[in-house]
Amino acid sequence: ITSPVAFDILQLKLHPFSQSTPTGLDCVGWKRRISVPVIADGALDKTALTDDVGSEEDLYEDFRSSNHRYGHPGGGGEQLAINELISDGSVVYAEALWDHVTMDDQELGFKAGDVIEVMDATNKEWWWGRILDSEGWFPASFVRLRVNQDEPMEDYPLKVEGGKEDDSRRFGMGQTTKDQMRTNVINEIISTERDYIKHLKDICEGYIKQCRKRADMFTEEQLKTIFGNIEDIYRCQKKFVKALEKKFNKDHPHLSEVGSCFLEYQTEFQIYSEYCNNHPNACMELSRLTKVNKYVYFFEACRLLQKMIDISLDGFLLTPVQKICKYPLQLAELLKYTNPQHRDFKDVEAALNAMKNVARLINERKRRLENIDKIAQWQSSIEDWEGEDVLVRSSELIYSGELAKISHPQAKSQQRMFFLFDHQLVCCKKDLLRRDILYYKSRINMDDMEILDVEDGKDKDFNISVKNAFKLHCRDTEEVHLFCAKKPEQKQRWLKAFENERRQVQLDQETGFSITEVQKKQAMLNASKQHHAGKPKAVTRPYYDFLMRQKHPTLPTTLPQQQVFMLAEPKRKPSNFWQNISRLTPFRK
Repeated sequence: ITSPVAFDILQLKLHPFSQSTPTGLDCVGWKRRISVPVIADGALDKTALTDDVGSEEDLYEDFRSSNHRYGHPGGGGEQLAINELISDGSVVYAEALWDHVTMDDQELGFKAGDVIEVMDATNKEWWWGRILDSEGWFPASFVRLRVNQDEPMEDYPLKVEGGKEDDSRRFGMGQTTKDQMRTNVINEIISTERDYIKHLKDICEGYIKQCRKRADMFTEEQLKTIFGNIEDIYRCQKKFVKALEKKFNKDHPHLSEVGSCFLEYQTEFQIYSEYCNNHPNACMELSRLTKVNKYVYFFEACRLLQKMIDISLDGFLLTPVQKICKYPLQLAELLKYTNPQHRDFKDVEAALNAMKNVARLINERKRRLENIDKIAQWQSSIEDWEGEDVLVRSSELIYSGELAKISHPQAKSQQRMFFLFDHQLVCCKKDLLRRDILYYKSRINMDDMEILDVEDGKDKDFNISVKNAFKLHCRDTEEVHLFCAKKPEQKQRWLKAFENERRQVQLDQETGFSITEVQKKQAMLNASKQHHAGKPKAVTRPYYDFLMRQKHPTLPTTLPQQQVFMLAEPKRKPSNFWQNISRLTPFRK
């Protein structure tokens, strides 16, 4: 390679050619124009290179001419099989991994766990589906195909008159339908785990190992950002799949007892939380690096040398996020086809609840991380801000509303807007003319405060009559802050909010939740850019832009892209809180 940015493992000339497998899986085969010996540690022997290698620009043209495109594991043979089933008149069902909330009337919205009838899977990224009377496009990467496609929507088992199970439908060797269905689910769990281990191995050996050899291209901090703790996940999953295989009954798969494996590893699976928290950072860092051609070439060469399937690095890095969301769906389907008398029934039932809790914890952390953009946008809208950013200590808006603040020594009452975050209470003043404009006034450190309920009547500390009042008392300085709400119910909501704030702080300490400095700085930088550019203070969602990068080419964009992809959190109604700050609308679930 003649270019100064050339790197060791990319010292080969690659020419793509298309080929199709009998299953229809889209593959890209690659062949070398020259022979390049590889030495033991994976680096290439430079003495074997010839002048026929060419330049990085030539290699880029090869990649471009091969029509290489990024995708996810949902395409290929699986995609062809789905369309064949649909064309034959079969009904194909998929289950939602995540919520898909949309403002586009041509897209299909759903919640995690919803069952979708897939009506067209021609496009690799966007499928057409139906839920009840609603039809529309939805991202293929947001769903998992049901294992037992011939099973009706209603819960099994089927019953005949008299309440006995209908044994009229049998699969070879006398197995009942339910046993066969359980066999299908067990086989899916085992096979997908093996495939998943292969993906993790390829990432660790194909990408991370090669990246560490290139200190001139990657720092350790960059590698930590891109790959997170995926090596820890790989070690954990290797042990987990061995435990599954020990419990797998090859002769009679439906008799396998795998529930105990999930229970045994439920605590270890919490390492996925760290990975999922970091994943948005990985997407942003990869997006930044791949704007430079040498990184595009490097990552593609890593994939080819490892003989990995035609998915880009960001697609591979999404698989752990998808995997932890699939476990509850797989276990729910397994429980559905497990008789209560089966030795595995109680363990599967307990495992389902355990994995739901793990997924719930991870989803909650992901939601919290998404909120930091909103908080940064909110702070950028406040005039005359002083002191440190809210994100330095806080990551969640617990409650907000208007209160009267009584100050010493004249016991003067002032109407103020208050925003209760974890660790701090921020006080703002409304503009006299434009009530939607707020000015920063002060903040209170909630870690030093205790909440005191004040009875209606004369307060001895301030020597005034109060109604719907409460106090914040500083344990260290004995400083006291007096507040009055307009109505009794508003006071009770504030008292409840203070309890929730302390509970949130304690939970964060127990679970180790935190926001990295990179995430804080990025959120504030994004907010600052939008504020100075005079753009509407809408929340940018780079993480979901990554998940939904390729829109179906025939989908008209009737709304701004930013609005279409403003995915709300589960069970949360749309709110105008950030556009109309004067309204009392906390964005908590």
